[in-house]
Amino acid sequence: MPRIPLTWLGDHVELPAGLTAETLAAALVRVGVEEEAVHTGAQVTGPLVVGEVVERTPEPQKNGKTINWCRVDVGPEHGEVREDGTVGPRGIVCGAHNFDVGDRVVVALPGAVLPGPFPIASRRTYGHVSDGMICSQRELGLGEDHDGIIVLPRMGFSDAETAPGTDALRLLGLAEEVLEVNVTPDRGYCFSMRGLAREYALSTGAAFTDRGLPDEGLVLPPAGDGFPVVLDDAAPVHGVPGCDRFVAQVVRGVDASAPSPAWLQRRLVQAGMRPIGLAVDVTNYVMLDLGQPLHAYDLDHVEGPVVVRRAAAGERLTTLDGVERRLDPEDLLVTHSPGGARASGVLGLAGVMGGGESEVRPGTSDLLLEAAHFDAVSVARTARRHRLSSEAARRFERGVDPRLPPVAVARAVALLVEHGGGTADAVVTDVDATTPPAPVRLDLATPGRRVGVPYTPGEVRATLAAVGCTVPADGDVVDVVVPTWRPDLVADVDLVEEVARVRGYDAIPSVLPRPAGGLGLTRGQRARRAVAAALVAQGLVETLSYPFVSTAQLDDLGVPADDARRRLVRLANPLAEQQPFLRPSVLVTLLETARRNAGRGHTDLALTETGLVTVPRDGAPVPPRLTGGSRPSDADLAAVRAAVPDQPRHVAAVLAGTRERAGWWGGGRAVEVGDAVAVVEAAAAAVGAPVRLEQDVRAPWHPGRCARVLVADGPSAGAVLGHVGELHPQVVAALGLPARAVALELDLDALVAAAPAAPVQARPVPAFPVAKEDVALVVDATVPVADVTDAVRAGAGASPAGDVLEEVRLFDVYTGEPVPAGARSLAYALRLRAADRTLTAADTAAVREAVVAEVARRHGGSLRA
Repeated sequence: MPRIPLTWLGDHVELPAGLTAETLAAALVRVGVEEEAVHTGAQVTGPLVVGEVVERTPEPQKNGKTINWCRVDVGPEHGEVREDGTVGPRGIVCGAHNFDVGDRVVVALPGAVLPGPFPIASRRTYGHVSDGMICSQRELGLGEDHDGIIVLPRMGFSDAETAPGTDALRLLGLAEEVLEVNVTPDRGYCFSMRGLAREYALSTGAAFTDRGLPDEGLVLPPAGDGFPVVLDDAAPVHGVPGCDRFVAQVVRGVDASAPSPAWLQRRLVQAGMRPIGLAVDVTNYVMLDLGQPLHAYDLDHVEGPVVVRRAAAGERLTTLDGVERRLDPEDLLVTHSPGGARASGVLGLAGVMGGGESEVRPGTSDLLLEAAHFDAVSVARTARRHRLSSEAARRFERGVDPRLPPVAVARAVALLVEHGGGTADAVVTDVDATTPPAPVRLDLATPGRRVGVPYTPGEVRATLAAVGCTVPADGDVVDVVVPTWRPDLVADVDLVEEVARVRGYDAIPSVLPRPAGGLGLTRGQRARRAVAAALVAQGLVETLSYPFVSTAQLDDLGVPADDARRRLVRLANPLAEQQPFLRPSVLVTLLETARRNAGRGHTDLALTETGLVTVPRDGAPVPPRLTGGSRPSDADLAAVRAAVPDQPRHVAAVLAGTRERAGWWGGGRAVEVGDAVAVVEAAAAAVGAPVRLEQDVRAPWHPGRCARVLVADGPSAGAVLGHVGELHPQVVAALGLPARAVALELDLDALVAAAPAAPVQARPVPAFPVAKEDVALVVDATVPVADVTDAVRAGAGASPAGDVLEEVRLFDVYTGEPVPAGARSLAYALRLRAADRTLTAADTAAVREAVVAEVARRHGGSLRA
């Protein structure tokens, strides 16, 4: 995030006297630039003063090291008080040797705290009491130089500025307030003093000077046959060339590694950068000042021509951070002559980071300066692909002004020549293939209509002109020419936003929108909500889990290798490499939730979750690779939709531990399979879908205590909706759940589809009383209860009394004497009612006889004696 030293900002815009960081922040907030923090230079506190060395005595030590015992004049206010009351120089031990008597240095007095933190105090060392410390650049956070201390005259300070006792914090800019701001991605021009000064001028009306344009003190050299440059992007990303402007100029005889002037180092430090050397510091300074990234190459390691192209298969590059990188064919590169004698021919990742082969090093004297305009999408993809978030990439991926490269090169060359000596070539290379921004058509009434503030056409014109746009003076619908530094202004709504931002968000009234009339929830939404409410009414707690799974989770559930649920869809960029797949079943992730709860001691569980599962399609096509940056074609979108796997919505539940707790009312009851079946029946009843159960074998359920849930009636009769039953003991052990835990999973979309489409009609309140009849039937123990229940329903419906069965409920299962071995007794309670009469004893007896006869016919059952 950009940092704004106030004195630096004043180079671009007129600032009032006494401006503080808080006042500056308030002005920028009014135009949408958010305050992040206020800093005070480097992290140095306490007394830091200028001192003059008056004595320096080298003292060799037994360890072979030579230290200097120095007497340093730090001014009358900070000097050492002698016994006679006079004030003299302080005694300080220093291990550096790059100074002598008479030099002006920076002294940290006792009580100061340097970055680290490193507190300074008087201490005895090497046989002396060292009463302070003479500081190097790195000790103050000003740079990486730690071999020698700071000698102020060598940094360009005059004797008047460096009198002994002078506050070095202010002298070095370490006491100046610096405002750090947060910039939104669409306003990349604010990553520069130029852009932020423009925003301050918009907010306050202060006079702004655009230093991104040539001025009287900066004359651009003529473009001609300078260092040869070729733009050769044979495979542009999303149809846009990776580079449409490349400016290069040679500077010879420069002391590239010399220290930068003090003012430049001070500004870099305030902006959050460490000074390195003149060439690097100058390119960084111009980038921070104007917003145009630059790069300096060691000319001795570059052979013309420079070629900007895409990477070839197998190419590698060792970047400035020392990392060797395998390049991608989409990476845009800056290279030199392939026929040259250099190692790889690759100079750097365009707009991201240079290579180590051509970097500026000690002894570099001839430089090739580059300032280019690279495509934002190409740079952003390269930076993310190689995980390189450089200062240059942060600016290019947000958009850089294509008019800046020649001005930025000229300013950098001027600084290099002024402070490093040398001579610039008379001709600059400027390969320019840029095109002006397309005009944006705007109805001047649109901002007021969209924002709700009655902006006049004059106000709209004046506001857009202040932003930098060119607006025709006549007409109500105009073609606005947007400035080159605003690539985000591409539609009329973007201009509307600029008007609202500059005129003030506080002027926009708060008006509650009127909701449009609609049809309410869809049938599917109502059905899904009804199912969720029914499950909650059953005592289940609704949960939510991430839909990411691993094959190890399927192993824990005992899912066979040939099971369809093993066909998983892998994420291209998973949140966690341990769970790279999308779930094929809601129960998989719900059981993970149950595992975590049980592991934390919560063993009485009744959990449910509704969510999407991912089912790969057989023969699904491979989706096309979309380029981005523009809307895909209808054919591409259709191909993507065809490749998307099916994602039906499922509902699952897990019950474990105690279903009914013990207390004064009784001994309680553990969870059993019937509880899971009751949940299935409640879900089906909530949408009116007829269901029935059949015995089945399916992981992760117990093979003898599992049933599939089927549609019982209607067009989709027999379709499988899901499964319910007791979990396999091995699964229960693997997950650490209580014994005999039960679970279910249903295809909720299929369940809703199985419900009748017509609205459920309310039935009239019965006018006649109910008749009750119990019947106990003895059947073979291998006959499923559901089959016997179906026979009971069929027999009652076919009785001479008519279809008078209102409800059938199994209330007892008995084995043992007098029931024969291998058989069991199933006792059913029947509720009978007729709509037109009161049932007689003969009617109920007829129903009973019909039920017994049908069970005998289907399953060989008999009435229990």
